[in-house]
Amino acid sequence: MIVGAGMAGVRTAVALREAGFTGPVTLIGAEPHQPYDRPPLSKAVLLGEAEHSAFDIDFAALDIDLRLGLSVSGLHPELRRVETADGPVPYDVAVIATGAEPLALPGAEGVPGVHLLRTADDAARLRPVLDERREVVVVGAGWIGAEFATAARAAGCEVTVVEAAARPLAGVLPAEVTAPMADWYADSGVRLLTGARVARAEPGAVVLEDGRVLPAGAVVAGIGARPATGWLAGSGVALGPDGSVTADASLRTTREDVYAVGDCASFPSGRFGARLLVHHWDNALQGPRTVAAGILAAPGDAPAVHDPVPYFWSEQFGRFVQYAGHHTTADTLVRRGDPAGAAWSVCWLRDDALTAVLAVGRPRDVAQGRKLIASGAAVDAGRIADPGVPLKSAAL
Repeated sequence: MIVGAGMAGVRTAVALREAGFTGPVTLIGAEPHQPYDRPPLSKAVLLGEAEHSAFDIDFAALDIDLRLGLSVSGLHPELRRVETADGPVPYDVAVIATGAEPLALPGAEGVPGVHLLRTADDAARLRPVLDERREVVVVGAGWIGAEFATAARAAGCEVTVVEAAARPLAGVLPAEVTAPMADWYADSGVRLLTGARVARAEPGAVVLEDGRVLPAGAVVAGIGARPATGWLAGSGVALGPDGSVTADASLRTTREDVYAVGDCASFPSGRFGARLLVHHWDNALQGPRTVAAGILAAPGDAPAVHDPVPYFWSEQFGRFVQYAGHHTTADTLVRRGDPAGAAWSVCWLRDDALTAVLAVGRPRDVAQGRKLIASGAAVDAGRIADPGVPLKSAAL
């Protein structure tokens, strides 16, 4: 039984069938819609360029019992069952794939015109906002905030982005990398207010702590997400301080025959020497193969290991931004190209090996850099710094 019908849950069900599993597979989803891909929600679906992003999967043909619109409230490993709105559902093996839920704007509960952007219903509620070209205030200059601001500007809305930190993406990238990104907002006609905290949202306005009042026909909160694991309270499944399921290298949890995959699960990375919680599409795509291998493993088989090179992309302000790997503040930053230009990259090195690469308009750097990171090969920092040299040629 798989709880969660997003990318991680759907791909786990498919991976089981592709690996030859012939037993019953039940896939439970809280939303009533056919399972769908989330990245298009902030792009094509939001702008009305696509009606939906449903997965092109014939669940019936795969003999997957799809139960939609069904909320879960508890997991009882000792009884091997999940509590749902329709009553208990038994399992032999359970997979937790409930993803992450966006953080709501504090104090904005019940205020009309305040939105999140995570589900198909969220996107449906926001499309009229863009169609009517309302004044929009986006709270949070992270990845989702930038993507929504991009879509709103493309639709002709006046957009203001409010960020509590001194710069966009302050929690994930260093200042020297994000400095040129701040200029993208103004270049696209978006007003960016940094070091600005929201005091409260009111109907038609956002009030900042310094007393400024921002007119807002709609407010969109993009202030982060947390693993959707509250329903696991009392289950004995160990959670980390961030609320994520603490999975092992094979994505098994601390309870027998219970796995966790996708945005809700952290895992130990031998490659990077850290426990990672990756809230991105590619992680939800890769983890299911490890889970399926673990479920189908015979006694004595070597355990499957989930240790990918994390990857994600973002389309914002006319630019295609990609990132692969995992860096820390202790890593050495090396630039490739002029950040004032249309295409440039940044690499991070540790002990003469590449740990991460961020590229703006240079997809080949990410494709080649990802392979270098996976190989662990030593690299020449001088060649890394030369944007005219293919990144793969930096390997020693």
